[in-house]
Amino acid sequence: MNAPKTIKRRSIHSGRLERWLGKEKIAQLQGYMLNGGGPGVRWYWKPINLRDVPGSVWITSDGDFVGDFERGFFDSALDSLSRHFRDLWKAAGKPIYIPEPTFGVGFASIDDALSRASSGYGQLENFNKAGPTGVISVASTLWRLGNQPAAGAVGAAAPGGTVHTSSNTGAIAWDNPASGTLHLVGADIYTNVTNNALMFYDRLFSVAKTMNSTATEAVTGVPTRYQSTTSTDMDYIGGNFLFVDVGGTALAATAHNWTTCTYLDQGNAASTLPSVAGRSGAIVDTFDLPTATWFAPLASGDVGIKALTQMQCSALVATGVAEFVIGHPIGIFTLPINNMVIPFDFLTNRNQAPRIFDNACTALLELPRNATTASVYTGQIYACSAAP
Repeated sequence: MNAPKTIKRRSIHSGRLERWLGKEKIAQLQGYMLNGGGPGVRWYWKPINLRDVPGSVWITSDGDFVGDFERGFFDSALDSLSRHFRDLWKAAGKPIYIPEPTFGVGFASIDDALSRASSGYGQLENFNKAGPTGVISVASTLWRLGNQPAAGAVGAAAPGGTVHTSSNTGAIAWDNPASGTLHLVGADIYTNVTNNALMFYDRLFSVAKTMNSTATEAVTGVPTRYQSTTSTDMDYIGGNFLFVDVGGTALAATAHNWTTCTYLDQGNAASTLPSVAGRSGAIVDTFDLPTATWFAPLASGDVGIKALTQMQCSALVATGVAEFVIGHPIGIFTLPINNMVIPFDFLTNRNQAPRIFDNACTALLELPRNATTASVYTGQIYACSAAP
């Protein structure tokens, strides 16, 4: 079995990060990693980047924050954003000189990225998602919700399911570059709620489950991205996660477990998911997983799902629609401030502009909620292709 390449980064001063994000947000993010697969079930792969935190901040499966963060000595995120807008107002009309950062994979420099963007290699995608009614400590999908992109559909029935691409309705879709690779370079996001968090992910595959059945159902559809068994490849299977969500019809109030569900792991070997409890009467667009959970646990030692091969429910759930979804994380938007447009810079604030694969079906999901308020997320995401 291939082990994931470990990201070795220094620990971040907890007091400064807490001052920046707030104590409640820090505890929330740690909970996503320490119990994201169920009580005591930790995230099983590499640290996940916090895309809207300045510097290069990652949260590990142990709930530790590592990377580079030089803020939070005195200011919170709101203090800094307010000062940023005051500085922009004072500097209006003056030339701006951008220092040269240290870059990793993607662009050679800021000048390279700006030159590419101004030469027709940049892309901009707008989105506006009106979220569902929230359930405390439960994750929600934004896939089936509008307004932009238009609402996506529940995965096709077993055995084939739906192999997702950028052509699917519901995708935040990008044009494939004629050459080179596509990378995120920035975003501007507004939300009406505070202390929610969004996962930006590549939606790889989904399949609808027959609910009023306890029989095993074979699944034959296989994703087309993140399928390499080599841990050093960009498209390594590691990090592919599974969740179960509710489609357009709420589930009947019946206790049930997802049991004897099988998959191919990161080494292309057959594995079985640990049995996981669903939520009796789960409402539409919420996850049918235990409270505070956003991914299904994997067999011990596994770090990703290549493909789902079988589904089974322990009880006859008379009504409702549920689907199994495989995704790959790109990053978390922590969104510590509401009712303000928050600018994100993935160039000067990252050691690598994150990669978007050709034909990617990028999408958003809400990590376990702190409130029931229906949420609205509006913004723009920017990408640019790097030279081959």
